[in-house]
Amino acid sequence: MRRKSGEPYILHPLAIAMICVEEIGLGVRSTICALLHDTVEDTDITLEDVEREFGTEIARIVDGLTKIANVIDTNTSQQAENFKKILLTLTDDPRVILIKLADRLHNMRTLDFMKREKQLKISSETVWVYAPLAHRMGLYNIKTELEDLSMKYLEPEAYRDIAKRLAETKRERTRYINEFIKPLREKLQAGGFDFDIYGRPKSIHSIWSKIKKKGVAFDEVYDLFAIRVILNSSPEKEKEDCWKVYSMITDAYTPSPERLRDWLSNPKSNGYEALHTTVMGPYGKWVEVQIRTKRMNEIAEKGLAAHYKYKEGSNDEDRFDKWFGQIREVLSAQDTDSVDFLQDFKTSFLSEEIYVYTPKGEVKMLPTGSTALDFAFAIHSAIGCHCIGAKVHHKLVPISHKLRSGDQVEIITSNKQKPGEDWLGIVVTAKAKSKIKDALREEKRKVADDGKYILQRKFDGIGATYTPGNIDELAHFYKLSSQLDLLYKIATKSIDLRELKDFHVLGGRLEAPKPKLVVAEPVHDHTQPKAYNKKDSELIIFGESSDKIMYTLAKCCNPIPGDDVFGFVSTGKGLIIHRTNCPNATRLMSNYGHRVVKTKWAKNKEISFLTGLKIVGMDDVGVINKITNVISGELKVNIAALTIESREGLFQGTVKVFVHDKEELEELVERLKELNGIQTVDRFDTEDTQ
Repeated sequence: MRRKSGEPYILHPLAIAMICVEEIGLGVRSTICALLHDTVEDTDITLEDVEREFGTEIARIVDGLTKIANVIDTNTSQQAENFKKILLTLTDDPRVILIKLADRLHNMRTLDFMKREKQLKISSETVWVYAPLAHRMGLYNIKTELEDLSMKYLEPEAYRDIAKRLAETKRERTRYINEFIKPLREKLQAGGFDFDIYGRPKSIHSIWSKIKKKGVAFDEVYDLFAIRVILNSSPEKEKEDCWKVYSMITDAYTPSPERLRDWLSNPKSNGYEALHTTVMGPYGKWVEVQIRTKRMNEIAEKGLAAHYKYKEGSNDEDRFDKWFGQIREVLSAQDTDSVDFLQDFKTSFLSEEIYVYTPKGEVKMLPTGSTALDFAFAIHSAIGCHCIGAKVHHKLVPISHKLRSGDQVEIITSNKQKPGEDWLGIVVTAKAKSKIKDALREEKRKVADDGKYILQRKFDGIGATYTPGNIDELAHFYKLSSQLDLLYKIATKSIDLRELKDFHVLGGRLEAPKPKLVVAEPVHDHTQPKAYNKKDSELIIFGESSDKIMYTLAKCCNPIPGDDVFGFVSTGKGLIIHRTNCPNATRLMSNYGHRVVKTKWAKNKEISFLTGLKIVGMDDVGVINKITNVISGELKVNIAALTIESREGLFQGTVKVFVHDKEELEELVERLKELNGIQTVDRFDTEDTQ
């Protein structure tokens, strides 16, 4: 068999086995599993054969890998179901997920041969689920490479730009690192330490997210590299040595007080231990320094695999076991909607965590962003359901209060309290969400019983029989997802069933009235969207006035012709067009891959599209005049709205303009940047460019 690139298929399992051995540090059994991971799926060999040849343990792991091979598949719930399977196998045997990550890494490294929409979908998935999973498993190098490779396909221009600049500044960076390290090396040698010290560049993805988050230019990202000090010290002296080195470094350079991260006293739940500090180096540049021992370094590079190696012999329940325990608990609670499940899993288990204390001083680990209500559910679901407030450091706070690491929290309960719909918006942990949903469903059932009688009477009135089929028909008519919702709404009087008189009744069976044709707006033709079968969806060209396909432009990212876009088949709205770098794109492409359609713009100069620019600069007399002159006067672009606020010598303006395509927008941005005193001009894609 051969792969898309033309190479023999066997090279794929071989490459994965190499990654498992060299980059993750797995042992013999895992390597065998990596070599066998596709055999059951792609050849005539059965699991029984594998078990006979290699024993039950290997067969179990291969089975785990086979189930997941098609994790991401046609429909979401199936994808999320499979994802649950991964996690169940993960809690049984974490090697499954490590081999799976190796597989994903090799696929990303060889993604060049895939079609563009496949690249987008696989990259989105990688950045959405697999990179955070690698991070959670403590595999920093793999996480970084997965993010960088995804960015190469999702944000090709930004990726190339940063890569080019890193290459250009490499020489001066190396010179700077050497100068920075010199005095430290002398101090450490004088202190009699056995150590290694070197600088390494930050990943392209992390530089890019810093540029986006802080809104700065490449030249202003101060920590393009980090200095690592790796000590060779005995287990009992590790902490002491790290702090000694810290004090030597801060003798040589002034540290930034709020940038000290101490993961020695409180390691991250993925096992990461280190001491990070940021100091002011020569020429007024900030430099991040990471101090760790050889053992910590191996755990940081090889994550879970190294962690188990060092754990043998110690019997304390460690952080990974606790984490696996929490996942098991959530997985055992059935009935979670799969897409929600993926989303909850991401916020509950793949984000950084905080440490919160009970009144007795026990520590609880919760994901960042958790509220007092999450904490209540973490203690016990009954406490969660009756929670009316909390005390943080003896001060009263509401249940929605966001907790910070180090808070000591006491929960206040009342027997009269019960969960409400709004609670779902307050909590972030999966456990709390599923318990609240259970409680609400129970409550709903009680109320819905009243709805039954009302509906039965109405049905009798029009001669329809009270059957599940008829109730479904009605629920469908009111666009509700279940009979329970329908009965609940009838009981609470939010549906008054007035429309029942328009229904046809045939032999006791209900038939909904035919809907009138409603067409979504920027549609240039009154035709319904045509059925999407696989052949149609290969390429849909839109943007022409003779356009036969109903589409809407997503409000979250306002695409314009020339943008890299994809179509998303939605229910009821036809095709929605998003930019590939839209804030929601990775979520849509990884969760609903089967609904993504490849789309391209057709050249069309008749229609203009609304987009917004944000301009920041020095407040100067006549600055508005200069801006409007460039836009309307020189480039003849229509302005839809213009707001400018100036404060203390700086102004910030937003302009909404009608452009025909991306080229026109780019020319406009360039021209504005050339104006005197203008600092930045950025396109913005928030809801308010409508």
